[in-house]
Amino acid sequence: MKTRTLLLIFLLSLSALAAPPYTLEQVLGAPFPSGLTASPKGDAIAWILDAQGVRNIWIATAPDYTGRAVTKFTEDDGQDLDDIAWNGSDTALVFTRGGSPNGRGENPNPANAPAGTRQEIWFAAVTGEVRKLGNGHAPAITRDGATVAWISGGQIWSAGTRGAVPPAQLVQARGSASDLTWSPDDQMLLFNSSRGDHSFIGVYDTKAKSLRYLDPSVDSDRAPVWSPDGRQIAFIRVPTAFDANTYGGLRTAEPWSIRTVGLAPGRSQQIWRGQPGTGSVFWPVSARNQLLWTATGRIVFPWENDGWMHLYSVPAEGGEALALTPGKFEVDTMSLGADGKTIVFSSNQDSPDMRHSWQVTAEKPGARRLIKSDEMEWAPVQLADARVALLRSDFRQQARASIVAPDGTLRDLAAGTMPSSFPAAAMIQPQAVTITATDGLALHGQLFLPAGAGKHPAVVFFHGGSRRQMLLGWHPSHYYNQAYAFNQYLASRGYVVLSVNYRSGTGYGWAFRQAEHFGPLGASDFHDVRGAGLFLKGRADVDAARIGVWGGSYGGYLAAMALDRAPDLFAAGVDLHGVHDWNLEFPDWAADVQRVAYASSPLSTMATWKAPVLVIQGDDDRSVVFAQSVQLIEALRKQGVPHEQIVFPDEGHEFLMHSHWLTAYHAAEEFLGKYLKP
Repeated sequence: MKTRTLLLIFLLSLSALAAPPYTLEQVLGAPFPSGLTASPKGDAIAWILDAQGVRNIWIATAPDYTGRAVTKFTEDDGQDLDDIAWNGSDTALVFTRGGSPNGRGENPNPANAPAGTRQEIWFAAVTGEVRKLGNGHAPAITRDGATVAWISGGQIWSAGTRGAVPPAQLVQARGSASDLTWSPDDQMLLFNSSRGDHSFIGVYDTKAKSLRYLDPSVDSDRAPVWSPDGRQIAFIRVPTAFDANTYGGLRTAEPWSIRTVGLAPGRSQQIWRGQPGTGSVFWPVSARNQLLWTATGRIVFPWENDGWMHLYSVPAEGGEALALTPGKFEVDTMSLGADGKTIVFSSNQDSPDMRHSWQVTAEKPGARRLIKSDEMEWAPVQLADARVALLRSDFRQQARASIVAPDGTLRDLAAGTMPSSFPAAAMIQPQAVTITATDGLALHGQLFLPAGAGKHPAVVFFHGGSRRQMLLGWHPSHYYNQAYAFNQYLASRGYVVLSVNYRSGTGYGWAFRQAEHFGPLGASDFHDVRGAGLFLKGRADVDAARIGVWGGSYGGYLAAMALDRAPDLFAAGVDLHGVHDWNLEFPDWAADVQRVAYASSPLSTMATWKAPVLVIQGDDDRSVVFAQSVQLIEALRKQGVPHEQIVFPDEGHEFLMHSHWLTAYHAAEEFLGKYLKP
């Protein structure tokens, strides 16, 4: 009996040593914050917190800024939250619950609720009152808090917040409306009206019950913003370009411009125009408004004039653009502070694979970094007392909402929401590495190294987009937050994991993002795929016969390219909602473009595909058509390639249900283990 007991203890000890330090449920268990929004007065903040698929609105108000939930949703039901907008007194907000309908008018319903789902406008008071106002999205609330306007079916609707005015269509107009913004006096509603090949800026006057379009043209007008006094409007004009490539391969065009319109005389003028060449094609930053009209009479905007995304300002009456953030780095978010003068933004200045938050004025360059730390920070918003709220993370701790005092000290707004089971201490610090593509292009990547000596199986990860960038820590985007977690988990299971920031991604300048012949234009990014495989094959800690690949969306496209065009490097893969024939995504391309697009697609070279693959997709995917998986599975069957599939009925592109993320990643880890760790 004693011998058997000792044997049992020995076997249990071996099992403990072999077990991973944490589970997928633990590493995906932390809540994810997004949508950080400051109130107009600058005395309150709101954000969305996704806790394992249960989404709620959280707020923090002056003077103590202690976070608390104002909504009480309790289910992982796949109903997203978005579009937070405050009233002018910081006493209430409105938001959207649920996703937009697809082309057949079907709303997202990944939980398969028999009664179906709706996209809804909700009202929430700081005191705790929460109720639905109507069906639609993108609400805008008046400063007095009495009226909410929103979009439903492309049309503008409105309702009173106090129940006396029921929901009703406010404007009946051609086109599809967006970007609703009330004037400072709450009397007029500004919006964008898309007409397909052109768009207008519209203004609805609630007193006169009149509608007019400002300086209409054949071009695409967008991103309208009120002047602080409500007497003028500024907007961006993008010239019509029918020869523009649908997927974004356009490198130069007729330059875009900024225009202003005075409401009283109705006179429009061009106050600034871009230059031919680099930066002539408008490219946005991640911000609610692409134009910021400051209290000092200058308009701030993003521009890539020097090949890098930066902030510039121009006098509202017109003049030369002033570069506010010069240097070889990229600005990716911006917002105007409560004082109407200060701009806070995030960029990768000083750290190409990180994000930090900065502060600058519209009058002169010279940004000040808000926090000196090794963490990442993004999406900053400045409050009335000069404090700044932002989101932050590092390689260990997932994103959380925090507040920064003027002296730089930090405090989390909802510290008690992080579960004690979250394995922060077990996270591996990824290494920044440089990879050389087979055509010589230098690429950035993040390398996750497992514990233990000897040769390990390895996996290459390709992000989606392609206009994205993976970072050296927990990601600002929920989709890539999940991907970072899975890469960490794979490393904990003994894999060397290489995450690749391939060409046409963001963060490394205009020329890198607008790489020639990428994707459907010639698949030049396959050089990056082979380069990544060769990088791992040449490492002493990698078993060259056991290299796999995984990716989602555009990353699924590259994973499929790896499996069918580099069979000498990649032994197995996982393809989440990838693109396999570009012409399924863009069926209206000209015949010559279609030929290049098909030759750039994995389905064109199926004869060389031998490696096993797991294919995963939701059949209500609005970003990549489900036919991509249908046709790939058919081709794999004909080719006799070992494959497995997971289909989530009524699920979208970025999985809306936490349970689906767990199912997908558990299956992916098991599938890779079957072929790379037999």
